[in-house]
Amino acid sequence: MSLTLAIGPLAKLAEVVIDNLFETEDEKASARAKMMAAQTSGKVSEMEAELSAIVMEAQSADPWTSRARPTFLYLIYLVIVLCVVGGIIGIWWPDHVSTAAGNIANLLGAIPENLWWLFGAGYLGYTGARSFDKWRGSTS
Repeated sequence: MSLTLAIGPLAKLAEVVIDNLFETEDEKASARAKMMAAQTSGKVSEMEAELSAIVMEAQSADPWTSRARPTFLYLIYLVIVLCVVGGIIGIWWPDHVSTAAGNIANLLGAIPENLWWLFGAGYLGYTGARSFDKWRGSTS
């Protein structure tokens, strides 16, 4: 792996510094190896910090900290089940179910469209970022 790919935007500056400070190729190679080792140890420390945050979250006594994502899914499952139950109840009391559905539609319709867009963008952004982190190999 070249030094340029390893350290990102500071690579050109680091190459210039190494070329100017060291005269022999062995010294330059040694400096590059030390710089790569420092970067690797930094990444290891970063991964340790991320993993410790995950462990702390999972071991938290607060149920909202350790169970927030599953709780959201359970809430959505509950809404789906209630919709099915409401559809079945509608067989016997269609006027009541129709009134309830109209009330819910009116309540949800009272939320400004911009807030729906904000929620959608935030939710999709969060899930997209999480998916990208998992694809990239980061599990924070």
